[in-house]
Amino acid sequence: MEKLKSFFSNRWLVFVAAMWVQSCAGIGYLFGSISPVIKSSLNYNQRQIARLGVAKDLGDSVGFLAGTLCEVLPLWAALLIGALKNFVGYGWVWLIVTGRAPPLPLWAMCILIFVGTNGETYFNTAALVSCVQNFPKSRGPVVGILKGFAGLGGAIMTQIYAVIHSPDHASLIFMVAVGPAMVIIALMFIVRPVGGHKQVRPTDDMSFTFIYSVCLLLAAYLMGVMLVEDLVDLNHSVIIIFTVVLFFLLLVPFVIPISLSFFYPEPRISEEESLLSATQKQEAGKSEADANEVIFSEVEDEKPKEVDLLPALERQKRIAQLQTKLFQAAAEGAVRVKRRRGPHRGEDFTLTQALIKADFWLIFFSLLLGSGSGLTVIDNLGQMSQSLGYDNTHIFVSMISIWNFLGRVGGGFFSEIVVRDYAYPRPVAMAVAQLIMAVGHLFIAFGWPGAMHIATILIGLGYGAHWAIVPAAASELFGLKKFGALYNFLTLANPAGSLVFSGLIASSIYDREAEKQAHQPHLMHQIPGSIFQGILGQDAPKCHGVVCFFSTSVIMSIFCVIAFLLSMILVHRTRIVYTDLYGKSRSSGLS
Repeated sequence: MEKLKSFFSNRWLVFVAAMWVQSCAGIGYLFGSISPVIKSSLNYNQRQIARLGVAKDLGDSVGFLAGTLCEVLPLWAALLIGALKNFVGYGWVWLIVTGRAPPLPLWAMCILIFVGTNGETYFNTAALVSCVQNFPKSRGPVVGILKGFAGLGGAIMTQIYAVIHSPDHASLIFMVAVGPAMVIIALMFIVRPVGGHKQVRPTDDMSFTFIYSVCLLLAAYLMGVMLVEDLVDLNHSVIIIFTVVLFFLLLVPFVIPISLSFFYPEPRISEEESLLSATQKQEAGKSEADANEVIFSEVEDEKPKEVDLLPALERQKRIAQLQTKLFQAAAEGAVRVKRRRGPHRGEDFTLTQALIKADFWLIFFSLLLGSGSGLTVIDNLGQMSQSLGYDNTHIFVSMISIWNFLGRVGGGFFSEIVVRDYAYPRPVAMAVAQLIMAVGHLFIAFGWPGAMHIATILIGLGYGAHWAIVPAAASELFGLKKFGALYNFLTLANPAGSLVFSGLIASSIYDREAEKQAHQPHLMHQIPGSIFQGILGQDAPKCHGVVCFFSTSVIMSIFCVIAFLLSMILVHRTRIVYTDLYGKSRSSGLS
């Protein structure tokens, strides 16, 4: 009974369950698959479908309510709200598409799509908040893996739909409405912060290595399955076998909590560690109400270096003695006492406090320029590949999904090496990702042989890495207490960047070049499926050649370089924070 109780309170069980929850947070990637049936059933034109797409993007990014509710409600309640929103939004759309409910005006359909997709923000926030709190010393790997599974969600659900083999394409909408809700309700009491796991365990490295191995195997497997199913006409029994293997790979990580709970139980937390954790928790809970608390900036300067090597209880005792001496010296006027004006970097910020900090806006605008340009490529991938002469655009959509996943997992892994082994600011990994994306945009701009294949890999990796690095860095610089609200504000950079790059720059340049080609018939090539056709009308001209996205890609490459510079400014400003967070533990480990 004790082992069973340990199993359900094991943080690795929470982590694996959160991976499943995150796989349900990728339903927005399926919009391209469900929009054709909505279009044909409701007689929509491409412009109306584009508006539904905007509603989907907003639902996927506007997470203020989710962040707030995750702070005031238990996480299971927030997950339940998200599941209900997902079920009601897409369930109602399914009823309308299949004729079981009367049709609604376009604005009402936009609201339904927004509500259904907005459920993702609850899944995202609950999974990240619980796991970042359970693994405070491994934020990079945890965030990278969780965000990676969100990127794979669409591919996983597409494979499940292939097994259903339903001639009614509206059944995919039904699966999007019901599937995530069932998974969330089954796991909502498991995904939560669990106490007693504030320190790094000896088994962590081995467990993370195992999870990374499963992630790489899963990505390779899905890539292979997608290619085979796309190129070969398979028997339905083979597709069923592929899906069974997929579920097996998704279940494999449960080996970790089972083995740790029943065969290799983690050691109980000593009284010393418990006291230290309680002290840390009390310090983490300090907020704006303590703004006038007296602090001694001289404590760290006066503290002998050997104090850090003492046991926890003795270390706390020596620091308390030093503080007492400094207090007496301050009373006599020998030491200047500083008064706190809000939290310092590395402590807990509210969203209001973070919004007045330059570091927070450096992260936001760096994310806007970097991930915004990446999302523009994802949204216009069909247009870009067709303009460069590629007929089969489906392969590029599948490739960028897989490399997006690998970017998220790899971004978390390598950024963790940067902070843990070198005590260097995590945003330097984001700066590297932005340089990689800048190169990827240039490949599209110049249209070199194999450009789309290389650009898909580079931009997918760079874009995915942003969503592993930014949440971890935000939690390190601005604390965990209001992490949900901070994270959901930062996610607004994604649609904002896409609006600027795709909605203003890319579409304007494409339309101008298409108009030029329309007046030169020998250069005019019709490209089916253009997203701009819906905006300009059914007879809108199409663009062909490198010129279609040359200027857009060069502009996005330049903005990625600007994002790199912003990230490096952030690195320079936060070096002391990361030295305080990781430098001492590294020094202790080396000694």
